Amino acid sequence: MRPCGDHAVLVDLGTQDRRRALDAALQASPPTGLVDLVPALQTLLLTFATEAHRADAVARLRSIDVDALPVTAPDAGQPIDITVHYNGPDLADVAAHLGIVPAEVVRRHTAQLWTVDFAGFMPGFGYLTGDAGGLDVPRLATPRTRVPAGSVALAGSFTGVYPSPSPGGWRIIGTTDAVLFDADRTPPALLSPGRRVRFVEGPR
Repeated sequence: MRPCGDHAVLVDLGTQDRRRALDAALQASPPTGLVDLVPALQTLLLTFATEAHRADAVARLRSIDVDALPVTAPDAGQPIDITVHYNGPDLADVAAHLGIVPAEVVRRHTAQLWTVDFAGFMPGFGYLTGDAGGLDVPRLATPRTRVPAGSVALAGSFTGVYPSPSPGGWRIIGTTDAVLFDADRTPPALLSPGRRVRFVEGPR
């Protein structure tokens, strides 16, 4: 555990599953004075109302046997559907890397339920993990200088949708018209941690 300023602490769990387990436990039973809980790949950032709240929480965290916690996620309600036009420039390369045809990439992407594991990189960008896998691919050797908004892409075991134009090294398999981030919307991000998603094939 590393202090971050006077009111926050960064907890490094070492693995994704241990981070998920502690995240679920703290959401089910938040420490007193908790203001914000931000998950990342293997870490949790906890922000508290006061320094005293942080100190009390750190003492509680030290007593938790994380390895004994179940890896569960809070009920995020019904999955949302995101329509994807599977016409991305990397679709054929992804298929070749996996030893399958492009249509099978699309089938695997649309046939499983995805969950936003954590958010980062830019406002509205969620790192989604699937419940069936089968689409683990490396990032591009040379990132693109500009990825269009709405690009649906793969990297490692994650899928994600670029909310706005940016550089990026993920492999683009399609595009969507869904608005991933809107500052005037409540909440602004369509994909927040815990949200479940199904990708639906649209016309190409």
